[in-house]
Amino acid sequence: MLPDQAAGKILDYRIPEHLCGSVAVGSRVRVPVRTRSLPGTVIELVGETPFGKVKPIESLMDGKPMIRASLLDLARWMADYYCCPLETALRSLLPVAVRDGKVSAKVRKSVRLACGIPEADLEALSKRAPRQALALRALPDPSTSVLLSRAAAAAGVSEGVYHTLAKHGLVALEDCEVARDPYAERFLPATAPVLNAEQEAAMAVVMEEMAVPKHPILLFGVTGSGKTEIYLRAIRHAVDTGRTALVLVPEIALTPQTVERFKSRFAEMQDRIAVLHSHLSQGERHDEWHKIHRGDARIVIGARSSIFAPVENPGVIIVDEEHEGSYKQDEAPRYNARDMAVLRGRREGAAVLLGSATPSLESWHNCQTGKYRLVRLAQRVDDKSMPLVRIVDLRRPARQDPGGGILSKPLCEAIESRMAKGEQSILFLNRRGFSTSLVCEACGHVCQCPDCSVSLTYHRAAARIVCHICGHNRRAPAHCPGCNDPRIRHSGTGTQKVEDILSKIFPKARIARMDADSMTRKDAYRETLGAFKEGRIDLLLGTQMIAKGLHFPNVTLVGIINADLGLHLPDFRAGERTFQLLTQVAGRAGRGEMEGEVFVQTFTPFSPSIQFARHHDFEGFMEQEMEFRSRFLYPPFGRMALLTLRGTVKDRVEFSTETLARKLKAAASAGVLVGEAVPAPLEKAKTYYRFQISLRGNSSLALSRLARSVLDSLTMPDDVFVAVDIDPIHLL
Repeated sequence: MLPDQAAGKILDYRIPEHLCGSVAVGSRVRVPVRTRSLPGTVIELVGETPFGKVKPIESLMDGKPMIRASLLDLARWMADYYCCPLETALRSLLPVAVRDGKVSAKVRKSVRLACGIPEADLEALSKRAPRQALALRALPDPSTSVLLSRAAAAAGVSEGVYHTLAKHGLVALEDCEVARDPYAERFLPATAPVLNAEQEAAMAVVMEEMAVPKHPILLFGVTGSGKTEIYLRAIRHAVDTGRTALVLVPEIALTPQTVERFKSRFAEMQDRIAVLHSHLSQGERHDEWHKIHRGDARIVIGARSSIFAPVENPGVIIVDEEHEGSYKQDEAPRYNARDMAVLRGRREGAAVLLGSATPSLESWHNCQTGKYRLVRLAQRVDDKSMPLVRIVDLRRPARQDPGGGILSKPLCEAIESRMAKGEQSILFLNRRGFSTSLVCEACGHVCQCPDCSVSLTYHRAAARIVCHICGHNRRAPAHCPGCNDPRIRHSGTGTQKVEDILSKIFPKARIARMDADSMTRKDAYRETLGAFKEGRIDLLLGTQMIAKGLHFPNVTLVGIINADLGLHLPDFRAGERTFQLLTQVAGRAGRGEMEGEVFVQTFTPFSPSIQFARHHDFEGFMEQEMEFRSRFLYPPFGRMALLTLRGTVKDRVEFSTETLARKLKAAASAGVLVGEAVPAPLEKAKTYYRFQISLRGNSSLALSRLARSVLDSLTMPDDVFVAVDIDPIHLL
């Protein structure tokens, strides 16, 4: 038994007689822990215990084991591989709404006829109590219950009429569970398009792997090549053969459009599609998870944590945009959902389909070494051409707009041209806020976050300066806090500032902004994308959430306002991420009948990431990047782990990191490289000073076990915390 909040201790409990036969491995139960009653997970059933007397289990939280045996085994593997307690790994398998038992099913009143009522009696009733007669006629028969609210609405009466009828024994009022469906609207059926030759060949490979899974498939297809159609047909085959399907998407913003497309294709079973992501309410997550747990859902769509959805007998597991960093969990257990999909597919006999126009170097390398099967879609569907990419060199003043240099003249002219023709445009800037900092012209003071080593971002709508790391915010100063000079100005550009400039340059344009500040309401994503799809928005401006997966045929222009953001970060993956992002954003253009055009504004036009993206040359970029990685034994040619220590006292954190680095070097075997103790690139975050140690070797599991053994033998100060990240994708 592994109780929650019990510091990872595995405890023995006795199964009371009334629960014998009901408790199984994976069951969630309530158990006494000292003076508290805590929920916990049964991880093993044994016939005897070395302890003389053990306490009994108090109660069973669900009749059916809530964690399947295969997922419990997966959690054990995660705990070992990602260097975290089993308790932490198990916590990932269940949403909070399910785990703590505080959210219950939604209960509503239903009504049904208590007995059959002859037509003559209804006629007589309609003369003395016409509303009661209407209420009775709205009910089908005694065997069918109808929600009380729906019955009253259909009859055009108040719910009180049914309560009166219940008193006379004519109807029965009952409690019934009602699912909280986040996507309750019905979608019209959609027909499947005819596959082209490349798609037919891809489907043949997918069907072969679904019949006898041997290797994960990397579906490498350019943007607009019809990868989603392959996904849909693979799911259809899984469902038709009595199996289930699991689909992962990287961004919540993609989920509404994905759900709409899937529910339209599977219109006959819309109620058997479940959706899981973090923007659902707790009640919706509870109901969707239990829908899957009961076996009522055959298709599950969701973000990262959906890889642990309790689907049974999966036939295919699909990871769309497999290269995306959002599949990596940023707190323990720091798993990568793409890797978990491959592992789960192997363990449960499901085909695994990884799709991307810009695959990660790790997946590409796995294809080269025979671990994955490579399937290509080199052409867009219906022979549509790839968008023309134009590089705008911002170093040349003639290219800059006199109004501030944020939007170049060529880009402004292109937007104007598209609006005149009734076409739509997307503008991308991966930085929210109005300006990135406030700088004093007199003394050079920059408004810094007191808790992080970053400058505060100015948000004009609220007239506040905000830290995007810890959330610290305060009113924007009118005078310099350092010298009291009024000449404090905005420096840098965010999406709010671009929106302001666009509204001035194009006063008649209908503009919408999608970023973390504007998409705060639960349905904001769906509403904004719906309005854009219907043509009620001319210009869609946004951050990374609009960069991938979205399909809008009327978008013919994409503008990348600053391609250099993220390119020069102290991270060996910076170039790869920039190339992927530019390629994905550019792929939003020209997906309909009209040709697309992309403008890339940059101060470093000759960067390989930008030049290869300009020519849609993935393999050329990969070849150059692979050579760089192999020279320094960076992934995928070597494995990596990152240990980050944090604490509020800088000297203590630094000393602890140096001590840990020394112990790791002493314990490391041949072939393992232990880096020096160094400050993290983001040295201070959320009041904590941060220092790092990097480990490199040939085996991630060996690095994990080295870190665990040394940490277990070392006593850290109480105020210094250690995070172990195996296979990190960000080094900041």
